[in-house]
Amino acid sequence: MTEYWVSQGNKWCDLCKIFISNNPFSIRTHELGKRHKDNVTQRLSTMQKDGAAKEKEQQQAAKALQLIEAKAKKSYQKDLENNQRNVDGDSSAAPGEGWVFDSTTGYYHDKSTGLYYDSNSGFYYSDGLGKWVTQEEAYKSVETSKADVAQSSTSQAKPPGGGGVISSIKGGPAPGLVVTKPLNPMRAVKGAPSGVAANKRKREEKKPKVVTKEEEAALRAREAARKRVEDREKPLMGLYKTY
Repeated sequence: MTEYWVSQGNKWCDLCKIFISNNPFSIRTHELGKRHKDNVTQRLSTMQKDGAAKEKEQQQAAKALQLIEAKAKKSYQKDLENNQRNVDGDSSAAPGEGWVFDSTTGYYHDKSTGLYYDSNSGFYYSDGLGKWVTQEEAYKSVETSKADVAQSSTSQAKPPGGGGVISSIKGGPAPGLVVTKPLNPMRAVKGAPSGVAANKRKREEKKPKVVTKEEEAALRAREAARKRVEDREKPLMGLYKTY
């Protein structure tokens, strides 16, 4: 048979980044050389460092995950206990006596003050304020409203003309200038018609505005929608429950 020449080619060393002859003797000689051995040692050291760093990162991630799960479990148990107390009607979460748990809203209510209390956040709500505030602000608003009511009732009980002030002064006449004549001499008698108003032309009565059926239906629909939104948002009172 006729013999023919075949090229052996070259072999690429990935550690040393060079080409070597693709024959057993050249490959063996290169692998036993100092350059190749140093590159192998360096590659093994880098792989060990990367493996240690990756293992440390995995341990830290597992530890953080365990901590998050423990906190979530503790918070879940606390929410279950608060929910169970609310369902059973336990008054230990209420701020004091006179508070009754309202199952429809999920808050405690005091009829004497008209305040609502949230056991989760510790805030108070009243219709007068329209928002959730601290205990000090809530009770301060209640005292202010009670003082206004008492003042209005006292002012209505006093007779007209300031008789209470005159009766409180003893030992002499009323202080200040005493007016004996009426302020308007043209109207000496109470209820007498005024001379200026005698010739005054009477204003014509305005005709009532005609409302169509479509406008009336639109007004009723808008009022019903506003009522539904008010009824739906009233139990929340501006604060979302956490359970």
